[in-house]
Amino acid sequence: MQKSILLVEDYFLNRRLVRKVLLANGYTLFEAKNAKEAIRILNENTIDLIILDINLGKGEQDGISIAEQINTSYHLPFLFMTAYDTQTILSRAVATRPYSYLTKPFKNIDLIASIEVALKQFNKSADPKITVRDGKYSVEIFVKTIDYIESDGNYIILHTDEKSYTLRATLKQVLEMLQNEEFVQVHRAYIVNKSKIEGTNKKYILIKGLEIPISKFFLDDSVE
Repeated sequence: MQKSILLVEDYFLNRRLVRKVLLANGYTLFEAKNAKEAIRILNENTIDLIILDINLGKGEQDGISIAEQINTSYHLPFLFMTAYDTQTILSRAVATRPYSYLTKPFKNIDLIASIEVALKQFNKSADPKITVRDGKYSVEIFVKTIDYIESDGNYIILHTDEKSYTLRATLKQVLEMLQNEEFVQVHRAYIVNKSKIEGTNKKYILIKGLEIPISKFFLDDSVE
């Protein structure tokens, strides 16, 4: 599944340059010129990583303060790119725990490498999460809380310990997104978390008292 990048940059020439590089490397790109636009995009879309310019223009909230908001409310990986390399700026930026810090001008390969390293490091967290929609907002849920996943037309429903969430995707895309061997497809319309299985027979898997149908096409020894 393509990774979605949010670029927060006020200068259109820099946005055009980064856009060209990211699209050429298969990323989905969202663009914002200031903090207000960035927060709106974060609330309305699923974002995997954020690229922050530090100086966003006179009178605007800078990239470092946006990073502080990301740490507090969104818990997503981000990296800085800036033309400023003073010790004061560097100290403020490092305090927000970015995954990388690029000084303009930078090589295209350095940008892509920084993004890939950030994504891989973020996904190595002890308790992996997935970003989903909850009403008007994007929220993160722990993968381990998912009981089972159900297909519903062009959408899937993730059933967790506390509530259910709808996501526009296919079961195949979700399996790729989770990258977790605990999840296995047992039917054309269902994926289950093997750690949540309470019982099985030839026709059904039991999770939280719910009978989930089994298809011989998908069933293997991993869920028996």
